[in-house]
Amino acid sequence: MEKPIYPSPYMRITQKHNVGSHIDSYAIDDAGSDGGIDYIVAPFTGIIKKIYTNDANEVWLESVDKVEYPDGTIDYMTVLFAHANTVDSLFIGKKINRKEKFYFEGTKGQATGNHCHIECGRGKFTGSGWHDNGKGYWVINNGKNVQDCFWIDDSIKILDSSIYNFKKISESINDEVDTDNKKEDSTIDDNTSNPNQETPTNSSKDTDEQSETIDDTTSSITNKNLIFTCTKEDTYALKLKKGDCLYLTRKN
Repeated sequence: MEKPIYPSPYMRITQKHNVGSHIDSYAIDDAGSDGGIDYIVAPFTGIIKKIYTNDANEVWLESVDKVEYPDGTIDYMTVLFAHANTVDSLFIGKKINRKEKFYFEGTKGQATGNHCHIECGRGKFTGSGWHDNGKGYWVINNGKNVQDCFWIDDSIKILDSSIYNFKKISESINDEVDTDNKKEDSTIDDNTSNPNQETPTNSSKDTDEQSETIDDTTSSITNKNLIFTCTKEDTYALKLKKGDCLYLTRKN
């Protein structure tokens, strides 16, 4: 069972719930690492249930299965995101994997500075997805406090958590986001389920060429197997089991 992860890799909450434009709601605003445009990831494996482009490019994402809330609740979850400048790559029914980049900060709608408006709702998507709260704002149905909905792990850089005390997952999850590649891409490839993952080649030619570049200092190592070819300079994360050995070579 998935634990919904906080959807911004850089937590910098600039407006908490129940104040200003968030009056009588559990909405928060997150402005990411700086004044630029950071990406947003799916907190769980979900399906897009609604896209509303007439206001702030709102998108509703519903979990495909029940999830485990930090407060102990076991139920489906629906999350509302707003203010991305474009949602052209998204469509109703699209499946988004947990921690997959799919949304961006922006200023679409009534927004000052790039940020993402985030609201959590307990359960599946219902009705129109939101309702008029009587204070001049539309809020997600079955709203719930974000600290009771999202977990954090070591992949999230906490810059300002405001009043919230998020519960931490004891072990960091394998599919951590690539926080070094955080700025907005021009497009999102709909055919790629995980845009963070580099796909290694399996051709025998590439394997032979890689083997020829191994330094003489590793010549005594036996049973070498090519598991990954670095295609660009970047930061990568690996999960190793006890007793595993990792050898790095450079292809000239």
